[in-house]
Amino acid sequence: MNLKVFLELVEIKAKIASVWPFLLGLIFVFHNYGRLNAGVSLLFFIAMFLFNMAVDINDNYQDYTKADDNQAAEWKKHTNIIGVHHLNVHGIFALMASFTVVAALIGLYLVWLTGWPLLVMGIFCFLVGYLYAGGPKPLSGTPTGEFFAGFTMGFMIMAITVYLNLYQTNDLTLALWGRVLLASGVAVMAIAALLLANNICDAQEDLDLNRTTIVYFIGKRRALWLFAGFYVVGYLSLVASVLLGDLPVWSLLALISAIPVGKNIHAFFQVQVKKETFILAVRNLGLLAVFTVVCEGLGLLSL
Repeated sequence: MNLKVFLELVEIKAKIASVWPFLLGLIFVFHNYGRLNAGVSLLFFIAMFLFNMAVDINDNYQDYTKADDNQAAEWKKHTNIIGVHHLNVHGIFALMASFTVVAALIGLYLVWLTGWPLLVMGIFCFLVGYLYAGGPKPLSGTPTGEFFAGFTMGFMIMAITVYLNLYQTNDLTLALWGRVLLASGVAVMAIAALLLANNICDAQEDLDLNRTTIVYFIGKRRALWLFAGFYVVGYLSLVASVLLGDLPVWSLLALISAIPVGKNIHAFFQVQVKKETFILAVRNLGLLAVFTVVCEGLGLLSL
């Protein structure tokens, strides 16, 4: 396996969806508490990144190994990366397992260092990471896929980052987690929109593979409006967090991204073809990540 194939296998282009909430967590902590715990944050970033790669490998692995009828066999031969590049299935599993084990060991060390709440959050993330594509009824093939992806990556990664930087303080209250949830809203919604765009494009393919995503239940037209609605909720949560003082006022500059994001939404409404327009949802995720991190970062510099 060469580097190009490896990066495709771990879906490196999608890693912004996990790096973004991590950065938002650091910004949230520094803006509100003026402190950062660089050591544990770096360890968590490594563990998070490794596990995120393992999850994406598992998605491809599970799709490939579960495709057993004639129609699915053609799909895995011509679409799934393992079949397209004739990768060794056992080697793929070993790679996935090694990433997971290393991530788990780092996680257990951080639990020993910071306390049991991290263990609870970590177990939840590991379970969702596996069950998203694994198990008898993968979450990705149910109406809950967008929720679990957005909540786990958008909120939980940010929440763990906040926890690791405040575990030695008395600031870890129920109210804090509500504030973190609101501040993570823009990431939660953009990630959910990304998954929904994927399911809209794959509506027929999912049906052929016996996946009943939310698109199956509400129809493509309503799913498109839900797709647009996710971004509206994300922007509103950003504004609300600024009004509460949890994000720098400079964060409002990120609203400028609504112009290109809106254009991409409009274009996606016109055509929903995986190879042509799914990239629009990816671009929206990138636009929101760059705009929010840069604008919130500028806000920190102005303090």
